[in-house]
Amino acid sequence: MSSKTLPILPGAYDSTRASARSGSESFRAKLPILPGATLGILGGGQLGRMFTIAARTMGYKVMVLDPDAASPAGQMADVHLQADYTDHGALRQLGAACAAVTTEFENVPAASLIELAQHCRVSPGAAAVAIAQDRSHEKSWLREQGFATAPFALVNSEAGLDAALAETGAPALLKVSRFGYDGKGQARVASLAEARAAFKEFGGQPCVLEGFVTLEREVSVVLARNDAGECALFPVAENRHENGILDLSIVPARVSDALAEQARDMARAIADRLGYVGVMAVEFFIADGRLMVNEIAPRPHNSGHYTLDACVTDQFEQQLRALAGLPLGDTRLLSPAAMVNILGDRWQNGGPHWDALLAHPNIKLHLYGKEAARPGRKMGHFNVLDADLPAALALAEKMRDAL
Repeated sequence: MSSKTLPILPGAYDSTRASARSGSESFRAKLPILPGATLGILGGGQLGRMFTIAARTMGYKVMVLDPDAASPAGQMADVHLQADYTDHGALRQLGAACAAVTTEFENVPAASLIELAQHCRVSPGAAAVAIAQDRSHEKSWLREQGFATAPFALVNSEAGLDAALAETGAPALLKVSRFGYDGKGQARVASLAEARAAFKEFGGQPCVLEGFVTLEREVSVVLARNDAGECALFPVAENRHENGILDLSIVPARVSDALAEQARDMARAIADRLGYVGVMAVEFFIADGRLMVNEIAPRPHNSGHYTLDACVTDQFEQQLRALAGLPLGDTRLLSPAAMVNILGDRWQNGGPHWDALLAHPNIKLHLYGKEAARPGRKMGHFNVLDADLPAALALAEKMRDAL
């Protein structure tokens, strides 16, 4: 599929500079990359949109590569290349025009990142993304590195399900290794028959079978790490999910200082061992008072959206800073906050009721510019800020139900 360049704003793309750079060059970025430069992003969803807004606010130009003509990030960018992530022509154009390129989701092919790295700076690197984008590799890597996880077993064939269930116990969750998100590509199974049925429904692709733990809370840590190995960690968020989709985040998490510090230390250790450069999130289970790593997200994270209003530096500016080789920003929490996802379900039965939401001066609304509202689709979020965390949580829950 050849790339299609949508309307280009004046000055957004210098074709002379693009054609002058050989595709065989091994690129070395001159850091820091300063305002006026063009930055690229693979992926045009809401995370890309918020990165684009942060970059343009700070004076950078942005080029988005995404196959969707109506991508939320493409709407905000200087240039939208409408092409597949494996399109060599589009990758060459992106790499030639941009001083550096980042990603907004983990399922970008690692081979595309390797190809781009021949033309421009790429963060995060392909090696770290390749681990995080495959649940089997990720779980195995975490175990090899000594990080605690819930019980799990790798399933590569229907014949392996019996032994896997014996290892994890039942009930358990069967999850596809790749391309599963927001509750998609996973099934709760209580018997071998149910496991076989789910495996067949998933097309017999590699899966991970995860055993259940006595869950007390789910928390996450968003962090940024730069080329020198310095880390800036955001406050720990406490997360609630509905049907596999994040519903609400509470910050700071209602856990002990010792457990919060342990979560931050574990997240930093994971980033260090990956040699990670950029923004990433680590999700944890708390079970029997212990932290267990659930998964790694090599990108900004839904549970970090509170940073847009509640922190000195938000996670998207931080992504830009790490990408451009700038000093990492201050992650201080300015106010306790509760973040609520707004799903496409709210467009049913006459909603959403924006007037009720916006009547509160301490609520900050963020919509993603998506054209079609479908059940389960993330359309936006709102943050509630209050010096009193219980008050912020109470208002967030009230407005979630009223919206």
